[in-house]
Amino acid sequence: MDALEAIHKRRSIRRYTDDAIPKADLETIVDAGRLASTGSNQQPWDFVVVTDRTMIDQFKAAGAWIGKAGAVIVVVMDPVSRWWVEDGAAAIENMLLAGTALGYGACWVEGDALPREAQFKTLLGVPNEKRVMALIPVGVAAEMPTPEKKPLGEVLHWEKY
Repeated sequence: MDALEAIHKRRSIRRYTDDAIPKADLETIVDAGRLASTGSNQQPWDFVVVTDRTMIDQFKAAGAWIGKAGAVIVVVMDPVSRWWVEDGAAAIENMLLAGTALGYGACWVEGDALPREAQFKTLLGVPNEKRVMALIPVGVAAEMPTPEKKPLGEVLHWEKY
């Protein structure tokens, strides 16, 4: 699947089968995140891949549906970088697209994860000075939603707004 096809097919998937994800595929997905552009090439991230079912169950505090994921990729950022939020977002989108290209479903979980950041940091042994930016549950999709998107002509402006 090429990049444009992955962009067109990517959806936020919240229902998964119970199928496991091969380690090599998880490494490929995380590698796509690692290769994202960063401000001043600081690369202020670490990625924790969780496949243990007992550990994944702990993430259900951010959404019961997460418990069915084959893996959860936890994006850990270093806020010392001036651009840590933008850099993390770029890495997350790369991983979501890589997962789609490999045939998996995934979802960017931030809003429901941030209030539980301290809990997740303790669970994973993340140093106090780092931030858990997001969880990315990944799995074999058990659904393929088709949300309405605004037409290009409604959002594209030439020369001026």
